[in-house]
Amino acid sequence: MTKVNKKSGGWSTVRQQLTNWDKPALLALLKDLYEVTAENRDFVNARGQAGEGGGEALEKYRSKIVEQFFPARGDGKLKLGEARKVIRDYRKATGNIRGTAELLMTYVENGTQFTHEYGDIDERFYNSVESVLEELVELLCGKAREIYPEFRDRLARLEQMSDGIGWGFHDFVGDVVAQLEAELED
Repeated sequence: MTKVNKKSGGWSTVRQQLTNWDKPALLALLKDLYEVTAENRDFVNARGQAGEGGGEALEKYRSKIVEQFFPARGDGKLKLGEARKVIRDYRKATGNIRGTAELLMTYVENGTQFTHEYGDIDERFYNSVESVLEELVELLCGKAREIYPEFRDRLARLEQMSDGIGWGFHDFVGDVVAQLEAELED
């Protein structure tokens, strides 16, 4: 029987190498990574502002979400996967629950506003917006219970804005808002 060798490389190998580097060498590596891509820059900036409620980094991530629905020029691309990736990237970079909830809410508000302004979209679109709203509910009913009051009015406006939208979307939003009120109201 042949023994399968584990691939060399990987985080374990890199970690062993990095433990021997001094601080200036690590900072130089971080600087190089920072300069390679905008995504790396956003990640490092967000990590640096994680405890500050998000700051400029949160606004940058928020604008990336809004851009998918309402770009500065032209029509929305509706690359929903990219907008959702922005939320995952922010969460991974910061671990900031309040900022993550804010980005989830931004996605749902903009998705609802988009269909309100441009009419009926398709099932995939509504499923995506609903799943992000479910993720927000999970967060607000779990780790972020204490910030629910900050979202209460926005959720009520969301329910009003969704009135008349098809595919059962308005009913879904109404059920979610009622669930949150029942579970989290003082």
